[in-house]
Amino acid sequence: MLSASKPILAPTSLTAMAIRLPPHAPTHYALPHRRTPPFRSIARAAPSPSTTSTAVSLPPSPKKVLVPIAMGTEEMEAVILAGVLRRAGADVTLASVEDGLEVEASYGTRIIADKSIAACANQEFDLVALPGGMPGSVRLRDNEILQRIMVRQAEEKRLYGAICAAPAVVLMPWGLHKGRKITCHPSFIGDLPTFRAVESNVQVSGELTTSRGPGTAFQFALSFVEQLFGPHAVEDVHSTLVCQNKLCTSLFCIMPFSRLDYFL
Repeated sequence: MLSASKPILAPTSLTAMAIRLPPHAPTHYALPHRRTPPFRSIARAAPSPSTTSTAVSLPPSPKKVLVPIAMGTEEMEAVILAGVLRRAGADVTLASVEDGLEVEASYGTRIIADKSIAACANQEFDLVALPGGMPGSVRLRDNEILQRIMVRQAEEKRLYGAICAAPAVVLMPWGLHKGRKITCHPSFIGDLPTFRAVESNVQVSGELTTSRGPGTAFQFALSFVEQLFGPHAVEDVHSTLVCQNKLCTSLFCIMPFSRLDYFL
């Protein structure tokens, strides 16, 4: 039996209780060394050009059309050309070959052009279309800047056209009718080469389109809508013109032929 007066474990000092380390051991413990993983960039690659181009699509630029006018231009042909093509979405410029922007048309209507023909000299157009009328056609023919624009238009195989007197009075002296079938106002049809002259309301021959007069001006303008924008555009524009006969592309389709003769 153990004596109660004698403790089981004799108390020892704090120094005796301390863990004794060998003399060569360090007095502190360092955390185990961990290998740092190689640096990996988290930057993402820039999108490829094809991705960027598909994300942002720019609207196509409108077709540019030039309609030159002069003193004595046939007002119906000039205004119908500009109005119909603008309805289709074309960027139409009425350009005066006179000193000022305001011209008096063949039947007294005053038309104010957008700019002078000189301001258009170095521009590129998808279409240049000449209205007729007298003496407007002669004044168009005598303008050297317009002649250079038209010749360049034909040489670069872009669309060009003329109506009424302009095919015979303007295009022929400039040589822009060669190798093409061509029509014009009945009063000038005898001036055309016999083997090239036709009597259709609208004649498309390559890049050249010609027509006969005010009564065929809508057909003339709509033929350019089709050439520039396609047949669906013609249907859209045609519906806004309220033609009663869908097969006819002229508002004059509702008039008797006896009255049509006045405009031709």
